[in-house]
Amino acid sequence: MRSTFTRRVVLPIAIAGVAGLGLVGCTGDIAAENSSKADCSKYDQYGSFKGDEVSMSGTIVDAEADRLISSWKDFESCTGIKIAYSGSRDFEGSIAQLAEGGNAPDIGIVPQPGLVSLLASKNFLKAAPKSVEDNVDKFWSPDWKAYSTINGTFYGAPMLASVKGYIWYSPAEFKDKGYKIPKTLDELMALTEKIAADGDHLPWCAGVESGDATGWPATDWIEDMVLRLDGPDVYDQWVTHKIPFNDPRIVAAIDAAGEYLKNPKFIDTQSIVSTPFQEGGLPILDGTCSLHHQASFYEVNWGEGVKVAPDGDVYAFLMPAAKEGGDLQVTGGGETVVAFHDGKAIDAVRAYMSSDTFANLRVKAGGTVSANNGVDPANASSPLLKQTIEILQDPKTTFRYDGSDLMPGAVGSNSFWKGMVAWLTGASSQKVADDIEASWPAS
Repeated sequence: MRSTFTRRVVLPIAIAGVAGLGLVGCTGDIAAENSSKADCSKYDQYGSFKGDEVSMSGTIVDAEADRLISSWKDFESCTGIKIAYSGSRDFEGSIAQLAEGGNAPDIGIVPQPGLVSLLASKNFLKAAPKSVEDNVDKFWSPDWKAYSTINGTFYGAPMLASVKGYIWYSPAEFKDKGYKIPKTLDELMALTEKIAADGDHLPWCAGVESGDATGWPATDWIEDMVLRLDGPDVYDQWVTHKIPFNDPRIVAAIDAAGEYLKNPKFIDTQSIVSTPFQEGGLPILDGTCSLHHQASFYEVNWGEGVKVAPDGDVYAFLMPAAKEGGDLQVTGGGETVVAFHDGKAIDAVRAYMSSDTFANLRVKAGGTVSANNGVDPANASSPLLKQTIEILQDPKTTFRYDGSDLMPGAVGSNSFWKGMVAWLTGASSQKVADDIEASWPAS
């Protein structure tokens, strides 16, 4: 889960069989040049280095990489450390082999807790230094720390984040037609039925095509339904396989999502699988759709000149709870900054990237949010992202990491995605859940 531009494609992570893959530099156009205006008092704590270079890689590319690089230029200027970032969409598929061959970067930005666990299990990762752990204890909730704590060892700090389960809509249409933001799942269904009865267009639009990762947007629907219908305890048991994937409650949650995604009165069921996820919500702009389920990072897909605001062209509300009241329940994702090598300069970079200084600079650069509670929501680049930060920082929010990212790769980035395609093209919820359960690794 994950990129602000595309879902990061997860290739098979097996160490054997991934041949000839390297990390291709793709960092965009902004160079991390020294800043003569930097206030270096903020960076004294990290020490002084003379031209030390730290290599870093991840799936972040293009404009997103430009913003990332810009967020450490003062750190480089003040500490003397040069951060050499190289982005590749193949990072997830190749990093294990690179680590085994001794060719991993000093630091990796890993978007899946399951991949962090795999890398740690093979002894490729270095434990986080105290400076990083102290920052995480200060700036993140224990849940976030737990995602990168493997067998009692803490390996890395979270970096950016996203909130899933947003439902995008047209404020103008809602105002003109008197539609209200639903407060419960029953009200969401009632709204859907009203839009359908009005007869102008289908209520929902969606797209789940994403290359090798086709199907992932539908997994987000299932995860939201499990959390809302059954609560965080059942969600946790599901993603850790303490209950089977075909548990009756999970099948019921898939059926609940199917009331929207498989109903031709509510959505164009023939086009979902072939429509690129980036285009899934765009019919809202021309009035041929009213509702689209997608994460906070979908904001960048609306295009130039589209105002994202409560009084704008589009905005979003969170998928409501099963019952009105109670804690806000959301799913989401993010990245973890881990290290493959030891070194004082490496530790300094990791400490900086776990700080509130880095988080505020990166959020201010635009297009993303962080769950770091030292971030000022006012630094967000849009009203929706400001709201997203406030949700992540609210102690009453029940947050759960994207389920497919927590599951073993054979499931979360394979049979679950493929199962959603089979489900959307006719397979029953029970059959799909049975097939996914059968794919769960025995170990």
